[in-house]
Amino acid sequence: MAIEFRSVTKRFDDGTVAVDDFSLVLPAHKTTVFVGSSGCGKTTLLRMINRLIEPTSGEILIDDEPIRDRDPVRLRRGIGYVLQNAGLLPHFTVLDNVATVPVLQGVPKRQARERAAELLDIVGLDRALSDRYPRQLSGGQQQRVGVARGLAADPNILLMDEPFGAVDPIVRSELQAETRRLQRDLEKTVVFVTHDIDEAFLLGDQVVILEKGAHIAQVGTPDEIIEHPASDFVAEFVGVERGARALRLKRTDRGTVLVDAAGRTQGVLVDEPLDDTHGPGTTP
Repeated sequence: MAIEFRSVTKRFDDGTVAVDDFSLVLPAHKTTVFVGSSGCGKTTLLRMINRLIEPTSGEILIDDEPIRDRDPVRLRRGIGYVLQNAGLLPHFTVLDNVATVPVLQGVPKRQARERAAELLDIVGLDRALSDRYPRQLSGGQQQRVGVARGLAADPNILLMDEPFGAVDPIVRSELQAETRRLQRDLEKTVVFVTHDIDEAFLLGDQVVILEKGAHIAQVGTPDEIIEHPASDFVAEFVGVERGARALRLKRTDRGTVLVDAAGRTQGVLVDEPLDDTHGPGTTP
């Protein structure tokens, strides 16, 4: 399902304009990542998709249907939602947390629990954890349960609001890899919010870099943004002239390596023919 924002503005009661005249199409079956500094409006954009926040003006459409015409509760139950810190129900077991939304939709509890067990397999969790409670899980396990719960109603749209921000770097890397695998297998329309540009480039088919008021600084694929930053702000934000993306060649006794702005070796230059489809130094 494609999602479209048409001239959407959100002004809160205190006068703060979180989103100012935002228009964009989020393509179906792809991952769109909203990335920007704190307070730029990215989470507000995401929460307007399932009507947890209502726009002040403008409209949001899902497959050309305005969501303002849909019942908010039914809309939310048909959209997966994964939060930071998982947001699990503490007095429900893992299996019952995952089965919650299907049960609310009228699916018999036994059938919903069977599907929940299958989803544990899909997100890489041992079924032996089914009867545990959230407090008995690690942070990474809780986040996997959160992803399984978001998928439980088989939604076409999955919203992910900085879901990996509270876990350690190793677990975060594992969860990112799992998210990429799930998207390859399930082809949902995913909207992902993060403040981490590396995470955005890793996960996003379409990356939207936002400034204050949800003004779009640039939208494109990771390659397009890195190769052709639209402004000095974008170049600085993505770090094209610093850190791990500011690469240069260095000759050594054993060949040519790539080093970053801090002088750290990032890789070895492989002497292979260029391939326009797969990129330099790769094979089909």
